[in-house]
Amino acid sequence: MRVVEINDFAVRRAAGPDAAAVAEVWLRSFSAALPGVRRAHTDDEVRAWIREVVVPGQETWVATVDGSVVAMMTLDGDDLDQLYIHPAWQGRGIGGRLVDMAKGRSPSGLTLWTFQVNEPARRFYERHGFVAEEWTDGSRNEEREPDVRYVWRPEGAGF
Repeated sequence: MRVVEINDFAVRRAAGPDAAAVAEVWLRSFSAALPGVRRAHTDDEVRAWIREVVVPGQETWVATVDGSVVAMMTLDGDDLDQLYIHPAWQGRGIGGRLVDMAKGRSPSGLTLWTFQVNEPARRFYERHGFVAEEWTDGSRNEEREPDVRYVWRPEGAGF
């Protein structure tokens, strides 16, 4: 099956009414990408965290198609903390456009963490100019899963 990039999606800041859809995107994407990773929180705990912390308290962005949330991203200064695309919408250019937006909002550079076992995510970030700079045994994350810190630096920028 050939996947075609779409151009008819909107990107906007998330608002309170988006929380349930944002949580579903997060849950479906995590489950599809990381079936072997032990989640530290139940679905209901994730939904509450997104409803009570992520959407109201973080710089949270959503991509929508025909009004439905298909992707989410959070930024915290130069940290790209969450980037999740609904599995049905992956491979269509949405993630790349969100990363480009994040780079524009943090022109001095970005950092992010992903699990080492998430090879598709690692390839995605590397295609978008991120470089792996730190590998850990997972002892500092809730899932206790080995992870890797990626950094993107614009040309000529120190970090």
